[in-house]
Amino acid sequence: MRRPGAASGIIGREEEGRLKPSPFAYARAKSLAEALELAARPGAKVLAGGQSLVASLNLRLASPELLVDITGLKDLARIEVLKDKVRVGALVTHARIEHSPEVAKHLPLLAQAAPHIAHAAIRNAGTLGGSLAFADPAAEWPACCLALDASLVLVSPQGERRVPAEDFFKDLYTTALAPGEIVAAAEFPLPSSTARSAFAELVRRRGDYAIVGLAAHRNGAGLKLAFFGVGAVPVLAKHAAAAPDAEKAAAALDKDLDPPADLYHGAATKLHLAKVLLKRAWNTLSTSR
Repeated sequence: MRRPGAASGIIGREEEGRLKPSPFAYARAKSLAEALELAARPGAKVLAGGQSLVASLNLRLASPELLVDITGLKDLARIEVLKDKVRVGALVTHARIEHSPEVAKHLPLLAQAAPHIAHAAIRNAGTLGGSLAFADPAAEWPACCLALDASLVLVSPQGERRVPAEDFFKDLYTTALAPGEIVAAAEFPLPSSTARSAFAELVRRRGDYAIVGLAAHRNGAGLKLAFFGVGAVPVLAKHAAAAPDAEKAAAALDKDLDPPADLYHGAATKLHLAKVLLKRAWNTLSTSR
């Protein structure tokens, strides 16, 4: 499991093994209406797949008073190809996205990204909605949503609203979710038949969070380059996307990215790696058919 905080080195393995969650109440919602009523209570936290949240609980990075389990809500676990979009429910697992024929046909970027998420056991349980709500800056799905112009469908007792992915991720582990809201789905516009996608990330070990990653999508004349692992939120490299060729695009990244250093890599190293990924993706987008 990829553990929140593990990269910081603040908590060693021996110490981590002794940590336990703070006490909390637990409720398994039988309907979306019940889930929304429970989620609106003070101190409530929603459990979707649990692959990020449970680790956060054990490390006491999250200490909810009430854990609202929505994993039984089948209406949130659908992949639907509609007239002008693909709607992926919040409870669709990473593994289902990885192996879905509909996703492979209409949203190949997601199919390319899914195998990079942790390991098979995690992909079998972790969910799209859980990842988006957790908003780890080194996670794959937020960047993919940016690259594909997705909108997040958020529901509350007051109704439903849609937030563009570019407006959803606000800061480190912080989103546009209001208290009591739940991520119900992500909606992706159907790309044209000539659209092309490329995904790449660099990691220290297979299954780790990315040092630097890139979700790239060209749809007609439009190009989106969404980098992750380079800041508090995924970043659209708009200057690079407007460049005429790979070399100029890589040079333009100096204007788009200002990655923070981590324990293992300096800022200059991460920027260099971002340029390496950009050139690879640019070549893929230019040669794929």
